[in-house]
Amino acid sequence: MSYPPDPAAPEPGPVYPDPPYPGTPAPPYPGTASPPYPGTASPPYPGSAAPSPPYPGSATPPPPYPGSATPPPYPETPAPPPYPGGAPQYPGAGAAPSYPAAPPAYPGATPTYPSGPQPTAPPYIPPQTPPAPTPAAPPEAPAPDDLDYRHAGSRIHVAAHQRGADATAIGQLAVQVPGFLVSLAVVASFAVGILGTAIGWLVILAWLASGALVFHRPTELAFARHVMKLRAPLAEERARLEPIWREVTARAGIEAHTYELMVENSTDLNAVAAAGHVVGVTTYALNEIPSSNLAAVLAHELGHHTGGHAWTGLLGYWYSLPGRIAWAFMRGIARIAIRVASVFSLAATGMVYLFIGMFVIGGFVAAWYITVPLVVAPYLLAYVGRQGELRADRQAADLGFAPQLAQVLHHFQAQEDAVKAQAAAQGRQLKEPGGLAKLLTTHPDNYTRLQALEPYLQLGR
Repeated sequence: MSYPPDPAAPEPGPVYPDPPYPGTPAPPYPGTASPPYPGTASPPYPGSAAPSPPYPGSATPPPPYPGSATPPPYPETPAPPPYPGGAPQYPGAGAAPSYPAAPPAYPGATPTYPSGPQPTAPPYIPPQTPPAPTPAAPPEAPAPDDLDYRHAGSRIHVAAHQRGADATAIGQLAVQVPGFLVSLAVVASFAVGILGTAIGWLVILAWLASGALVFHRPTELAFARHVMKLRAPLAEERARLEPIWREVTARAGIEAHTYELMVENSTDLNAVAAAGHVVGVTTYALNEIPSSNLAAVLAHELGHHTGGHAWTGLLGYWYSLPGRIAWAFMRGIARIAIRVASVFSLAATGMVYLFIGMFVIGGFVAAWYITVPLVVAPYLLAYVGRQGELRADRQAADLGFAPQLAQVLHHFQAQEDAVKAQAAAQGRQLKEPGGLAKLLTTHPDNYTRLQALEPYLQLGR
């Protein structure tokens, strides 16, 4: 910013003023003084006694310099008239400087400009009230924890045998002997016939020793995961399951870590004892039934383990598997032969049936001690299975879970009655097993199991 020259000082050479600040008027001609303020004496031009002439044609004085008491005009005031003869030029400049931009408007005011169309304010848009969030559905209440924890962190006794084999388990192994002999014959025929005597006997011995994998925990867990579709419990599932399991095992005198707890994703109320160390329970049983009922279900499965039903069942199934595969292969060959013969003629089909009948009769006559037990074995296994279920129920009742187990059995019966009622309402009739089919069921009906629990319920245990 440049100031007026001092009249008493000697006249200097031309002074090049600084560029004006935004909002200030144009600078004076080089070597001239600023116009006078209103009411003040104007200093004379250099070398002249006459005062400075006013701006031509205007009664309005030019705007004051910054720092004066008078505020600068707002953009609404008219612009000052041009200097006579055009806008002044800076020394050495070839173009007139442009006017500075208009100052910003006060908050809340709509800015106006000296010329040109003025922008209009945007239309008022009332604030939108966001919709109220839909309240989330309250979480389902967890199953009640109504279990009587008698042995929280302690136990009264420790069982002498963590696992055993009762009469049911021994009977199950005995019934599997014919199947085992057939499987041994099948393995020996293929091993010796294909691999030779020396290597064939090694294969036979390896197959006989493979039954020990039933008690190998990593193998059991792999079997449970891939065959039975069980999984390890989640953290929240384990937090609910383990205290109940510890109470059940404490009452039985069993070390809780003897068995592995696993979970099956299912909407059915069920549990399973698998191999030698696995106890599985469904997500429905884990999350939907009271803790006392869940303890009764786990006590039932523990009864299968302590009685040896789980490992004897799996061991018998494993050693009878080669015989089952061979029998399935022979049945497939028979079906293919019958279909091929039926393409040619009815006589050819009759010949195939005759050949199959003679083969079966010859097997009964030549090796009746093998074929007869094989035919009877499924019925004997089903009977042993029903007895094993009743023994496991008694194990749960001995641990004090008879009333809770009865509630679970009533739940099963209510489900069966609901299915029958729905079928009857739709005009359908459910096909129930009858005759020999009833003898192949591995679980007794609910009324039979409830009747077996009556002595414990009457004693109030």
